[in-house]
Amino acid sequence: MRKSLVLLSLVCCSIGPAAAQVSIGIGMPGVSIGINMPVYPEFVRVPNYPVYYAPRVNSNYFFYDGMYWVYQQDNWYASSWYNGPWAVVAPDVVPVYILRVPVRYYRQPPAYFHGWRSDAPPRWDEHWGNSWQQNRQGWNNWNRNAAPAPAPLPTYQRQYSGNRYPGLEQQRTIQSQNYRYQPRDAVVQQHYQAQGLHAAPQQGAAPAQHAQPKQRQGGDDQRPGAVQQPPQQRAPTAQRQMQQQQQPQQQTQGAAQREQKEPKPQAAAPAQAPHGKGAAQTAKQCQDQGRDKGQGPDKGQGKSQDQGHDNKGQGKGQDKGEHQGGDRNK
Repeated sequence: MRKSLVLLSLVCCSIGPAAAQVSIGIGMPGVSIGINMPVYPEFVRVPNYPVYYAPRVNSNYFFYDGMYWVYQQDNWYASSWYNGPWAVVAPDVVPVYILRVPVRYYRQPPAYFHGWRSDAPPRWDEHWGNSWQQNRQGWNNWNRNAAPAPAPLPTYQRQYSGNRYPGLEQQRTIQSQNYRYQPRDAVVQQHYQAQGLHAAPQQGAAPAQHAQPKQRQGGDDQRPGAVQQPPQQRAPTAQRQMQQQQQPQQQTQGAAQREQKEPKPQAAAPAQAPHGKGAAQTAKQCQDQGRDKGQGPDKGQGKSQDQGHDNKGQGKGQDKGEHQGGDRNK
């Protein structure tokens, strides 16, 4: 079976581009490889690798880039769910980070692994021959400090075990609803597309088919539920901003203009003494009023003088009468 897969890969190399190789690199799920785990397995990350391995599973079982990978009976298999169904992966398109996993992380290493360094990857070039090596040149040359971050584990699958383990169609639906990761490897991307798998939308984001782009007219966002104004009443955003900035200035200028136009209230001028003819008349009126009211100085004095003249006259009369009477008596 391994030889047939190698031949198939070589034929594809001769008749089509690299995209054609990828498209047939991983088959359709449906292969049973004898793995039937009762529960979701426990994974541990391979140090400095974007790959997980299952130390408690009695198989060469890995997780990388959103998929599970198993090396069994000299073949690679892949699945989107931890218990299959599995699809055969051609040796020429196995992701390089899977090939780079050191020998020590294979729980059931095949016999031809013996003698190889445990801290180095298997010698795939020796095992699969020169043709494979020519197609995968540089597969083990990489910067370990620049390795990508591992994909998140699809732990939502823990709740699906035993009789609850879903079929293929249900797997696609459940994964599309729960797993948001987008694969990086071209083989995994092809598998996702072939299976109709799509990453779940982020929380709070509207589905793409329902998302409506914002329409801008006159600088206003046409949002659902927003109060819309007639186009002739809406001003562009820049113009409205300029108007808002000019309003305080206009109000200040208007207040200054009103202050200039409106006459300021003048303080009452102090009373001044009248001059000329008018002053004489005013003084005379004051004197007349004082005489009438008995408040003027002349009125009191004149009256006393008059009374004095009367008394004087009376006194003269009395003296004259008395003098005449005396003369008669004599």
